[in-house]
Amino acid sequence: MGLLTIIRKVKRKEKEMRILMVGLDNAGKTTIVKRMNGEDISDISPTLGFNIKTMRYGKYRLNIWDVGGQKTLRSYWRNYYEQTDGLVWVVDSADLRRLDDCKKELHNLLKEERLAGASLLILANKQDIDGALDLDEISKVLRLDLMDKSRHSRTVGCSAVTGDGLLEAFDWLVSDIGSRIYLLD
Repeated sequence: MGLLTIIRKVKRKEKEMRILMVGLDNAGKTTIVKRMNGEDISDISPTLGFNIKTMRYGKYRLNIWDVGGQKTLRSYWRNYYEQTDGLVWVVDSADLRRLDDCKKELHNLLKEERLAGASLLILANKQDIDGALDLDEISKVLRLDLMDKSRHSRTVGCSAVTGDGLLEAFDWLVSDIGSRIYLLD
């Protein structure tokens, strides 16, 4: 029995998913996690290192790894790739001057072999801010057309502050991961 089979059996029993949430600093990753968990979002400071939040989502238990996005921390992202079921890339849709950096980091991330099987959810955050790029513009700027077509992915516009789009996004992510990992459900 291979290691992957053992991991799948353990996960099947516990109905657990490991979600890695990354993106540039100030994109809204921590705010999204707190909003999804029903926590207060009025006072959020930059994530130095990482936070792990475990929450129930439907019949699953999500372990969300919220990793800091500062330039000095990005080289450490690779330490969190193992056994990732879902990858959430958060984009600040209103930070036009850093979108090229955002594209570069996303494409580097997608080259990682250890993340090859992970479902990819791109959250175009801050849609509630005037001047934020819409989904089509985000797709063009990030060159999502260059992405491997075999990867399960979806891009959803959202606002971490209002909560708009988050349930739709996580419903898709959890459903997509569940259909791959928990084949008999």
